[in-house]
Amino acid sequence: MITSEQNEQLRTWFAERLPVDIYASLLSVTVDREEITVLGTIPAAESVPAFRERTREQRMEVAREAEELYRRKVAWAVRSGEDETVFTHLAVPVMTRLRQPERQVLDTLVAGGVARSRADALAWCVRLVGRNTDAWLTELRESLDRVQQVRAEGPDVTDSQKSG
Repeated sequence: MITSEQNEQLRTWFAERLPVDIYASLLSVTVDREEITVLGTIPAAESVPAFRERTREQRMEVAREAEELYRRKVAWAVRSGEDETVFTHLAVPVMTRLRQPERQVLDTLVAGGVARSRADALAWCVRLVGRNTDAWLTELRESLDRVQQVRAEGPDVTDSQKSG
């Protein structure tokens, strides 16, 4: 988990490196342990496929630099009107240990045609929880930022261990 300050630094890093004509506006830079997703709006007169083709080389150059520096893959996303499209993003396997009742929920979603597989069903559940608890998750993330800040302001334990 990165702090909001670190996230803002990352957003600034991308904003400084992206050519001016890539996005009409840079909306967000989102990061987790494996991936950085850069989202921007495309010019109103441009289609998503045209944007993707026109900017491919420039995006790849920035992504290579970011991947080397931040040790995460970079995914690019665009917003055109109300639609969002993400290019070449990761689908990361996540270790789960589900008991039968939890597996039955996933199997019901698969049987009902909501998802193609248990993995898709689990992703669907996570998106549903995220959408319905956005305010709570935002508050939790903010409190984690505060924990990181307090830790950073505390004594350096490694220095006291070396001298003792």
